[in-house]
Amino acid sequence: MPVISVTLLPGYPADVETRLVARLATAARSVIAASPAGTTVFVNHANTYQRDGNVFSSGGPARLVASDVVKGFLEAMQQRDLDTAQSFLAGGFAMRFPGSAVMHSLAEMIAWARPRYRSVAKDYERFEEVWRENDTVVFCSGTLRGTWNDGRDFSGIRFIDRFEVVDGKITRQDVWNDVAETLAAQA
Repeated sequence: MPVISVTLLPGYPADVETRLVARLATAARSVIAASPAGTTVFVNHANTYQRDGNVFSSGGPARLVASDVVKGFLEAMQQRDLDTAQSFLAGGFAMRFPGSAVMHSLAEMIAWARPRYRSVAKDYERFEEVWRENDTVVFCSGTLRGTWNDGRDFSGIRFIDRFEVVDGKITRQDVWNDVAETLAAQA
C-alpha cells in the first residue's frame, strides 16, 4: 500500500493540488499493484525553505491541463478561428495527417484538406493523457462528420489524434482516420 507525502510552498490553487494528488496516486498504481483504496497521498504545506543557499517562500507556476489546451485548439479549428487556433501552437509545430508530408502551418493543413472534403467536425469519445519527462501526450478519439466536396454528408468515420504539449503549447499533432477507407468503399 503506497503512502506518498508531498510538501508544497504556498500559492498553489486547490485545483492544482487536487490534480497533483490524483496524478501521484495514478503514477504509484502504474508501478505498484495497489488499489485506489490502498493508495494514500498527503499534501503538507511549508511556509519557506532553503535550497542551494536560496530561500523560497512561494511555489512556482502550475502547468496548464494539456487536454484543455488540445480541446481549445480543436474547438478553434472547428469554428475556423485560425488566429485563436494558432495561439495554441508552439514555434516549430509539426503535424502529419494520413498520406501527407509533415506540415508546419494551419494554412498547409487547410490546403491539404480542401480536395478531400468541404467541411469536417469531430465528435469526441475520450481524451487521455500520458505524462512524460518534458511534455504531455494527449490522445483524443471519436468520429468525424461533415460534407464531401460533392455535397454528400458523412458521419461515423473513426479518428485518433495524438498531440504533444510542452509548456501549454502544442508542438506536434499526428492524425489517423478512416477517411480513405470510407472513400474507397463508396467508389
